[in-house]
Amino acid sequence: MVPETKKTQIEIGGKTVTIETGKYAQSANGSVTVRCGDTMLFVHATVSKEPRVGIDFFPLLIDYEERMSSIGRIPGGYNRSEGKASDKAILISRLIDRPIRPLFPKGYRNDIQIVAQLFSYDQQNQPDTLAMLGASFALMLSGAPFEGPIGAVRVSRDEQGNLIANPTHQQADKSDLDIVVSGTHDSVIMVEAGCKFVTEDDIMAAVEFAQGFIKTQCELQEQFAKECGVERPEFINPYDTSEIAKIINDIAYDTVFDAYHDFDRESRKAKLDKAKEMVKAEFDSYGDDHAAKIMMAETGIDFIAEEFKALEKKIMRAMIRDEHVRADGRGYEDVRPIWCEVGVIPRAHGSAVFTRGQTQILSVATLAGPGMAQELDTVDPQTKKTFMHKYIFPGFSVGEVKPLRGPGRREVGHGHLAERANIPALPSQDEFGYTIRVTSDVLESNGSTSMGSTCGTSMALMNAGVPVKCMIGGVAMGLIKGENGDDIVLTDIQGIEDFLGDMDFKVTGNDEAVTALQMDMKVKGISNATLRRALEQAKRGRLHILSKMREVITEPASEMSPYAPRIFTMHIPTEDIGAVIGPGGKNIRNIIDCSGAEIDIQDDGKVTITSNDKEGTDIAIRMIEEITFKPQPGMIRKGKVVRIIPIGAFVELAPGKDGMVHISQVCNERIETIEGHLSVGDEVIVKVMKTDDKGRVNLTIKGVSEEEKASVQ
Repeated sequence: MVPETKKTQIEIGGKTVTIETGKYAQSANGSVTVRCGDTMLFVHATVSKEPRVGIDFFPLLIDYEERMSSIGRIPGGYNRSEGKASDKAILISRLIDRPIRPLFPKGYRNDIQIVAQLFSYDQQNQPDTLAMLGASFALMLSGAPFEGPIGAVRVSRDEQGNLIANPTHQQADKSDLDIVVSGTHDSVIMVEAGCKFVTEDDIMAAVEFAQGFIKTQCELQEQFAKECGVERPEFINPYDTSEIAKIINDIAYDTVFDAYHDFDRESRKAKLDKAKEMVKAEFDSYGDDHAAKIMMAETGIDFIAEEFKALEKKIMRAMIRDEHVRADGRGYEDVRPIWCEVGVIPRAHGSAVFTRGQTQILSVATLAGPGMAQELDTVDPQTKKTFMHKYIFPGFSVGEVKPLRGPGRREVGHGHLAERANIPALPSQDEFGYTIRVTSDVLESNGSTSMGSTCGTSMALMNAGVPVKCMIGGVAMGLIKGENGDDIVLTDIQGIEDFLGDMDFKVTGNDEAVTALQMDMKVKGISNATLRRALEQAKRGRLHILSKMREVITEPASEMSPYAPRIFTMHIPTEDIGAVIGPGGKNIRNIIDCSGAEIDIQDDGKVTITSNDKEGTDIAIRMIEEITFKPQPGMIRKGKVVRIIPIGAFVELAPGKDGMVHISQVCNERIETIEGHLSVGDEVIVKVMKTDDKGRVNLTIKGVSEEEKASVQ
């Protein structure tokens, strides 16, 4: 039986996007196919029938999968299988998650999984915003209490400054602006951008440009869901926690209020712990037949903790709104105290510590040759990375015991943001041919660690002697949303303001322009006016932070660390590449073994030699020059006599390359025999007289002047 399908289309940036449902994966609650050009994704939403017990959060799981078959390639690696998700796949999963999560009602605890599978990729039409759109469509069809829909669009601009919606990979790569905007009919929920030094006005123009497309996408989804006969259910929280909230308020309000007016974090924590103990003692005094205890036992949910958090949130927000003071005593635009230092790790190529309040980052830069570039086994056109940033968040940074494991999704996201922020300031590979890796270890965390990593990375690069274009700083902005549009924007948010606030908005750049930004909302969007104000306020904060960084370092180090490798670049004829490599790599391996240097040869004949000592570099250069040596008339060279014949002697000019000195060219006087004048093993200085079409080389000894001899001694 042929399934009944429904299809709709929308034009985004002059390209048609087709959405279809009813053909595939009908066991999922909502399933769509999204296609633009030859880029096609299957996006599925599955909703559990019952809420998950014993959790105090909304269990939303997003998985984005890249199939190498989408570009007609078999995966690399021993098993030739997709294996664990790439960093790119994790970043897209987060991109889908961030605008969707705030649009579910409080108290909803049913598991929801969204799986976006890339099955065809034309490497032009980018899949991430299509996956976001598909996720919203699938949720609208799923029957979940999704308070969307959302739309998503990428915006770049051409060389003339014209904005482009839904650009191709090629257009985005050439652009100085690459921004993804997601939102509802009337507000922005998420922004993710990488920029090559663009102004705040440019960013706002792109956001406003995107909103027109987002509104159209939302209207289409509502119409499509209606045509499919899907109605959005109204979610009514089955758990009444008002009595619990009242008990907590009566017992702990004064203590929590006092705690938040104590500007010392440790002292505040002690008072909050005391308040929690008071609440616990009160509920422990109740019998097992108390309504609150019965409800918590049945659900496994700690409603006491939830309502205590709600009380904290209420007091903190009232303190900011009514008293105009934050939990640590700062004003709205005040940045926490900053101190920095560079060169803190003796053997590292570059290092820096950036401390802002109780957030501290150690960034360490390592330099290597181009051969250490990261190979990317992904579906994207980019195959190598020469700049890598890794973000590490251990448990001790927040005073917790936690096993050290590989990076989670959060760590990948934070690392990518700091990496993206610093890329525009880096020199080109032609200017500075190194592969660069920076690790940022969080030593202490109280909010805004990704921005601390951005600042620390910039300083570590400068300390390493990387000729960056400028210093890069970053700041995280928060929000206390007002009921009447009187939103309060906070500069340099600490952990508790991120945890209990309405926005996490990170902005990076230099003194004049932005290099990256990332905005996530915990409420249903932000107005353009508030977004513009946040950008302006972020710039003032960023300028202050940059001024503090410049108190420690103002420009890249004039000399690199003695432990950093040195790079020498030379060019060889392309026809000699095979000779340098040798059969099965024999020659290049011999050069590496003899010199200890790292050798990288490009298809255009560019040879990069990376070594920790000059001697190794010199050995590698000499060996490559010998292999590629081509005698030219007039060339002066020292060689060794390797064979004597009656009419002359053969002199080795380079390994495997001989020339002949005729007996008449040995000395100025006429000689009858060469014996007595030259012997095998003698070192002589010769000049190339001529070469013929067969590669034969004629040399002279007598034709070398004393001045020429001195030049090769």
